Amino acid sequence: MRRTVPLVSLLILLAACKPQEATAPPSSAPVADKAVSTAAARIQADVRTLADDRMEGRDTGTRGYDLAAEYVARRYAEIGLKPAGDDGGFFQRVPLLKGTLVPEGASFIIERNGARTALEFVEQFVPGVNYNTPSHSLTAPAVFVGQAVIAPELGQDDLAGVEVRGKIAVLFGGAPSRFDNDRRAYYANRTQKLRTLAERGAVGVVYVGTPENEKRGSWASAAEKWSMPGMRLRNEDGTGVDTFPQLKATASISAAAAKTLFAGSAHEAEALFRQAEDGKLKAFDLPGTLTLAGRTRIEPAESRNVVARLDGSDAALARQFIAYTAHLDHIGIGAAVNGDRIYNGALDNALGVSIMLEAARELAGASKKPGRSLLFIALTAEEKGLLGSTWFAQHPTVPKTDLVANINMDMPVLLAPARDVVPIGVEHSTLKSALDTAASEIGLELSADPFPEEVVFVRSDQYSFVREGIPAVYLDGGVEPASAGGASPRDALDAFLRNCYHRPCDDASQPIQYEDAARLARLNARIGTLAGNASARPQWNQGDFFGDRFAPAVKSP
Repeated sequence: MRRTVPLVSLLILLAACKPQEATAPPSSAPVADKAVSTAAARIQADVRTLADDRMEGRDTGTRGYDLAAEYVARRYAEIGLKPAGDDGGFFQRVPLLKGTLVPEGASFIIERNGARTALEFVEQFVPGVNYNTPSHSLTAPAVFVGQAVIAPELGQDDLAGVEVRGKIAVLFGGAPSRFDNDRRAYYANRTQKLRTLAERGAVGVVYVGTPENEKRGSWASAAEKWSMPGMRLRNEDGTGVDTFPQLKATASISAAAAKTLFAGSAHEAEALFRQAEDGKLKAFDLPGTLTLAGRTRIEPAESRNVVARLDGSDAALARQFIAYTAHLDHIGIGAAVNGDRIYNGALDNALGVSIMLEAARELAGASKKPGRSLLFIALTAEEKGLLGSTWFAQHPTVPKTDLVANINMDMPVLLAPARDVVPIGVEHSTLKSALDTAASEIGLELSADPFPEEVVFVRSDQYSFVREGIPAVYLDGGVEPASAGGASPRDALDAFLRNCYHRPCDDASQPIQYEDAARLARLNARIGTLAGNASARPQWNQGDFFGDRFAPAVKSP
């Protein structure tokens, strides 16, 4: 049970939050008994502050997030970084559209062969947030479209043989398991699927959970967060970005409810689940109609990225920038679990931000700075769909053509001592050379992604930079025990994902390995130094899937 610290005014809070060198501020989390390095203690202090109940879970657009943003700006200034946000300050404004579900009027009705079946709100279905209208009700025929993947180069067209125009598209998430990891990651992207279905004339979408999905996160755990608002970036005219008004309604249903949805269609849910695993799904029309209804409270919102810079030491290279990123937001206050409603987000992602701050401190304190300039960006709205990073990558506070690389930190699960790190996406670009050298110097092994099916390369903020043609890497915690017979970091990761991911127990009381965090900060700093001093800017590898798809046709030297 955490002790809740009373809320205080902004100035008092910031004063209380200021970390002392090599010591942690007062916190509800116990101080580690063993001696820690000063770097580890600094990271620990920052984590405890950012994950404290006073920050109220750092949800985008809330007072708690703003308090955390002010704290990070204060830390930037203490480190000696220069402001690199809007108007000469540390903050970059991010315009948002906020949508919150209203439970009254939510319905999902199946009408088939004269029978009418209504699914239960939360227990079986949750309407999608509708950013285009405060109230919607759609009745239309439905068509199952597999995973809604169209990949001609791989001979995959899930929409072949059916007409989706005027219908509600019913689909599973993900992409076929036979795809290589890169294409599986790309084609699993939800926004791309929605765009394709809207262009084909669909009027609604139903996402269907599968047992495989729900092994990694239960329906109940996800559905209980229905009241937490969603967000999209906001256009100048007040409309949302990528809200697809052609799709009049969306909803998600559980794997258990899928049996009811597919009943009477000549396709049993269990058979479809098996076909999804085998990559053998085929499209078909469902009998009868579906009615999807819901209400959304829509309002403009705003949040801030926190942006700082460290000028490069080489006159020719200093105009180019390597961007360090870590998302500052989490999911705020929500459904109570064991009496706790504050989702503190210690690992996700107070730890990532704190590691970035320590890397910045090391780089700023070096006797010679890297040749290229560096940006440090604490991002907003990652949990809402990579919105803060998308906004920055598309509207950077430095010339866009001068952004040459991104190094991202997101939810490093450091709960058991490890001898390695997991570099996500390093195989795509020449950043691998800098990473290999840095890891060797520090004495770290590099391990492959333990969960490639999670396609995390497209699920964190580095992907916003990738989509703008900028090479990126995302450094995650290790999976190999630090010593023979030691606790398994992979088992700790698996337990965290099952039990504490996006839940209140992701707080600073966990056994976070702060020495491993300090080592990860050194690795981040060393990568930036090596890439920052290289004569050539980082490049996509020849023939790389993401490089060929997103990189500019002509690269500057």
